[in-house]
Amino acid sequence: MKKIALINDLSGFGKCSLTAAIPVISVMGIQACPLPTAVLTAQTGFDQYYCDDYTEKMKIFTDYWKEMGVSFDGIYSGYLAGANQIEKVLDFLETFRRENTFFLADPVLGDLGELFKNFDHRLVEEMRQLTTLANTITPNLTELCLLAETDYFQLIKHKEDTDYVEKIYGTAKELLKKAKAEQSIIVTGILTTKNGKERIGNMVVDKKGYYYRDMHYTGKSFSGTGDLFASVVCAAMVKKMTAKQATDKAIYFLQEAIDEATRENIPTVHGVNFEKYLYRLL
Repeated sequence: MKKIALINDLSGFGKCSLTAAIPVISVMGIQACPLPTAVLTAQTGFDQYYCDDYTEKMKIFTDYWKEMGVSFDGIYSGYLAGANQIEKVLDFLETFRRENTFFLADPVLGDLGELFKNFDHRLVEEMRQLTTLANTITPNLTELCLLAETDYFQLIKHKEDTDYVEKIYGTAKELLKKAKAEQSIIVTGILTTKNGKERIGNMVVDKKGYYYRDMHYTGKSFSGTGDLFASVVCAAMVKKMTAKQATDKAIYFLQEAIDEATRENIPTVHGVNFEKYLYRLL
């Protein structure tokens, strides 16, 4: 059975990070091997939470797994609490990455043009280096701009322009030039306006060009949907699907769950009821 190492946090509530990735990757027929970066009572969008930082424990996992002689078909890095954790991920890659090991980096940095609380620009600088090593990265638009050193607010001023998607593609294409491996960039959660209605889309960018697909926007952004999306993409690409095929699969999985969560007024910090839609990944 193929194996993916999941370097991410474990949150008791919020249906994100490892609690999202493990069931998704497992149902897709791949063994999920978690390496926690932190253990939290609830994801950081909640008003109150306790966080146990695992920075110093990450090397223990790396060392013990090395002694066990295990190998991985994929490596997926998600939420990293600081620049020191990126150093641990680099050490993990040095230890376990082989020529055919797929590496997906989800550069969790911010949203709506702002860094998440408790993050700093040192983390952004280190994340820029880490993402150059990945085969695929899955930033949202804010994270794309942070990685590419582009002004997010200047970019979204063109949200209603007919060439807005092309402008985003131009930003992603410039970032792609910095990659040290053949890479695809999947930009998630792109909001546009069409015929007076908001839509949300995802863009796949590689050296051949770009693929863009959008859908109706419910007006709500739920915890963990980015993690679920990246988890599907990672498992699908380990199974040798293309980035476009993986993106379509992730959209098919998530769309109904998001629509249902919106209809039922589930608090956004609690995430979507993705569990009942796991069958779509079979």
